[in-house]
Amino acid sequence: MSTQPITELMDKLCSLHQSLLTLSQEKTEALKKGNTEELQAIIVKERKHVQAIGQLETKREQLVSEWFANQGVNGEEQTITIMLENITSDQERQALQEQFERLVIILADLKQQEKLNQELTQQSLQFIDMSLDMIQPSMKNLNYGRPNKKQSDSGNRRSVFDSKA
Repeated sequence: MSTQPITELMDKLCSLHQSLLTLSQEKTEALKKGNTEELQAIIVKERKHVQAIGQLETKREQLVSEWFANQGVNGEEQTITIMLENITSDQERQALQEQFERLVIILADLKQQEKLNQELTQQSLQFIDMSLDMIQPSMKNLNYGRPNKKQSDSGNRRSVFDSKA
């Protein structure tokens, strides 16, 4: 069995991951601008990409399993690295090696970009939390009541509605 279908599938995986990386970079810009509508649209596109990548990955695993079965290579792990060691054709080995290395580089870039997006999201959430704390008055700062009397624990809870029956 030739490795050409696997190499072609790896090329498709690289293209999808590259597109996902572009979306991730667009998401970074949307986070910087604070544009939630654009961010939501990008997230929907990302989900579609991830779903397509999952389907291609399943097909890749199936093709690799078939290749191992046809080659009679027994082993616990059926990885591209082990596959590269057992390919007899130099041309097929080189083509698969190039796609594999390309995918690894794209995945590393994608991981770094997503880490940046995670940090930006975390900073945005911290800013929102700080803003809410500044807007809502603290119950400790209210000067109602006797100065010598300690406030009860129930007075420390904040609620949107203060209803007593």
